[in-house]
Amino acid sequence: MSKILIVEDEAAIRRVLVKILSEENDSYEVTEAEDGLAGIERIKKEDFDLILCDIKMPKMDGVEVLEAVKKIKPEIPIVMISGHGDLDTAVNTMRLGAFDYISKPPDLNRLLNTVRIALDRKELVVENTRLKKKVSKKYEMIGESTSIHQIKEMIDKVAPTEARVLITGPNGTGKELVAHWLHEKSDRNKGPLIEVNCAAIPSELIESELFGHVKGAFTSAAKDRAGKFEAANGGTIFLDEVGDMSLPAQAKVLRALQESRVQRVGSDKDIKVDVRVIAATNKDLKKEIEEGNFREDLYHRLAVILIRVPSLNERREDIPLLVEYFTEKIAEEQGTAQKRFSDKAIKLLQEYDWTGNIRELRNVVERLIILGGPEVSEVDVKLFASK
Repeated sequence: MSKILIVEDEAAIRRVLVKILSEENDSYEVTEAEDGLAGIERIKKEDFDLILCDIKMPKMDGVEVLEAVKKIKPEIPIVMISGHGDLDTAVNTMRLGAFDYISKPPDLNRLLNTVRIALDRKELVVENTRLKKKVSKKYEMIGESTSIHQIKEMIDKVAPTEARVLITGPNGTGKELVAHWLHEKSDRNKGPLIEVNCAAIPSELIESELFGHVKGAFTSAAKDRAGKFEAANGGTIFLDEVGDMSLPAQAKVLRALQESRVQRVGSDKDIKVDVRVIAATNKDLKKEIEEGNFREDLYHRLAVILIRVPSLNERREDIPLLVEYFTEKIAEEQGTAQKRFSDKAIKLLQEYDWTGNIRELRNVVERLIILGGPEVSEVDVKLFASK
């Protein structure tokens, strides 16, 4: 059922609107409010898919209702109902966030068409929000340790800026989660986040991967191809394991950062790009600079903000929360009941040396869920979690 609220002080107009909507579609559940204050009270207590609101009303006019709804439930589309003398105000309400306006007396076809479109848009907004929450949950940062709180605070400060960020920490600690949250909490979150694992791409192909190539640039270049920097235009590029990038590729990345331009391999044509760069590495880049493996000028370009992600051994107090999170996720993935870990089992896991960090813990939890008893015990941990 689509729930529609009519906020209108004229009883006759309310009756007409209720009759039209109820007869048009039996899946419309239509509710009435006789003025703006009554409407706001209903909106606070109930969820609606659409609001039809008169502009001129006693106690609280339609513009005030619109402004209040946009603060408390901004996802609800509002269609304003305007008398002949209210047209200027109706147009102004569009600037304030109204979905549309219809004139009195309401034209039947215009009214029904506007209602259908507004409800479709509401459904789309809800679906997009649901998908975004799903993505957000996938990259959730689990933990209550001091170090995790500090990282979250840093993300909140840095994300809205255009500052480049270098994320450091051992493999398996969740550096990619920090990158995703930096992007999601930035003004670029409607643009793409393009991830590049620099360690997984052969050195001879990394330049083509990052900057693209033109047809004939090398043997297998059968056609023009855009690179990751172009794909990330308007968004963020995440250079994971940037310490493994070849020196020639580093030189081109440096130029891209300095000039906001790239050149495809085999071309001398500049392509302008608007990209925020986030990088991550498990290497000590200062040591790599000393050994001649990494450009110092590129390091200083990338490391405007440094965020270090701690090893799991440095945040053992988060292990109970992580185990609970992984058991829930694994049960969801496998379609099985969620298992419980005994207190002694958790305590033993907290004493392990987690060289593989979060990634290793996740694998061990899955193994224990598969091989352990109905409640994972200390004995199960000793039997199945040993290295």
